[in-house]
Amino acid sequence: MISKKVEQAINEQINKELYSEYFYLAMASYFSSEGLSGFENFFLVQVEEERFHMMKMYKFINEKGGRVNLKKIDAPRNEFKSPTEVFELAFKHEQFVTKSINELMDIAIAENDHATKSFLNWFVDEQVEEEDSMSTILQKLRMINGEGYGMIMLDKELSIRVFTPPVK
Repeated sequence: MISKKVEQAINEQINKELYSEYFYLAMASYFSSEGLSGFENFFLVQVEEERFHMMKMYKFINEKGGRVNLKKIDAPRNEFKSPTEVFELAFKHEQFVTKSINELMDIAIAENDHATKSFLNWFVDEQVEEEDSMSTILQKLRMINGEGYGMIMLDKELSIRVFTPPVK
């Protein structure tokens, strides 16, 4: 059985994961309109990852005898100045999600909920990868000043990314 406090906190995180999916879809749309299909692909894969994260939490709450309560999702930003700005925002967003996952872990620890702590360890590890991914691309964009041949090369690099659901 899941405590009401943990259930509520995971429900709030589900909402954040849904917002992340929505936010990254807006970024994909921006890149599509700019003719950068590799960048668009990167964010479409990110959309799938966020949905996977949300569904993982959805299933966990249900398995623990809780109830998922969905809330309103705010509209994401739809206009961006540049690819560099998009990745700055995406990196900041992943830092926000990391903080949120850590706070969720703190609640599980305070509630002495070992099953939730075990479950959340995957997300803690995942956030290291998420932040690194955004940071690495942001560094590359800054190196090439978000323009020229470097953008074409980076767009090509990002076009090969695929979503592979984790085994666990």
